[in-house]
Amino acid sequence: MAKSNTKGLATVLSFEKKIVLSDGLMYGTIWDERQGKATALPLHEKSVRGTISNRLKSAVANDPAKLNAEVEKPNLQTVDAASLSMDQDTLKITFTMKVLPGAAIPAACNNAEHKEKILKMGQRYAKQYGFGELAKRYALNLANARFLWRNRVGAENLEVQVETDGPDATKWLFHPYDYSLQNFDKSDERVEALAEQIESALAGKIPYLLLTVTAFAKIGKGQDVYPSEELILDKGKGKKSKVLYEVAGTAAMHSQKLSNAIRTIDTWYEEYGTNTGVGPIAVEPYGAVTNLGKAFRTPKAKNDFYTLFDKYSLDADFDSPEAAHYVMAVLIRGGVFGASGKE
Repeated sequence: MAKSNTKGLATVLSFEKKIVLSDGLMYGTIWDERQGKATALPLHEKSVRGTISNRLKSAVANDPAKLNAEVEKPNLQTVDAASLSMDQDTLKITFTMKVLPGAAIPAACNNAEHKEKILKMGQRYAKQYGFGELAKRYALNLANARFLWRNRVGAENLEVQVETDGPDATKWLFHPYDYSLQNFDKSDERVEALAEQIESALAGKIPYLLLTVTAFAKIGKGQDVYPSEELILDKGKGKKSKVLYEVAGTAAMHSQKLSNAIRTIDTWYEEYGTNTGVGPIAVEPYGAVTNLGKAFRTPKAKNDFYTLFDKYSLDADFDSPEAAHYVMAVLIRGGVFGASGKE
């Protein structure tokens, strides 16, 4: 017999992600000839003798003799790097993005009654709000090239091409500097057309949508590019202090990093627009932004995913369009959300 907790929530509950990204492969080319040939960018090693620059203990920092002895030590490092060649000035990144329907349909659920209520919640959302707002925000994050991350900074010129799959393929061309990274207020016919396709897939009007995304960033001849960095759990055993990601010898960005950028659509948290300097954040159950060490959605404030989902999936009406969009965006993200059976 399936176990459930006293709140009537499923203890086994998961949702498959509905926006599925491939890895992003990186190439080098020339801006004026960017539609032509592009060369796969390989990784290369650098071994350098750096200086000691970390914060030292007060006893060492305040003693000139100890400080001199410390900074004289060699800081030897071997790292991965990737860059354009001296006859290339443009980075090309290409990846695919699949959009699937059924955001509010659990992949696993051990409570039939709760599952029925979750399905009804999804139907209420589709009827009251639809997927148009979420689709527009995903489309804008393609148009503004947020997914380039550090590769976007300081680029002289940017261009994004998005193309649908199939015999009736449609292609859109975007100039990312025309769109803000701080809000989703500005749109245009091209964004709306792309968003309509994404909305159709999320709503189940079409079986799926497969997009091919190609971005160009004119960053300068010979300049460094920034693939994803691999997580090395035991750095003591490795000879490199930085290991970058590659696919079959080509520098690449993790699908997870691209996905994080596409779902950076949460402007519905309380601190958005305040003096914190933080714009949209990635859709996460607790609004976690790891590089800031902060959770912007907490159970104490009752605006985290679990508090809202538990309420809405047990027949409560949506408090606001913003809360509804956030909960549905987390389900599109996917994850394991079962409640503890010990509560």
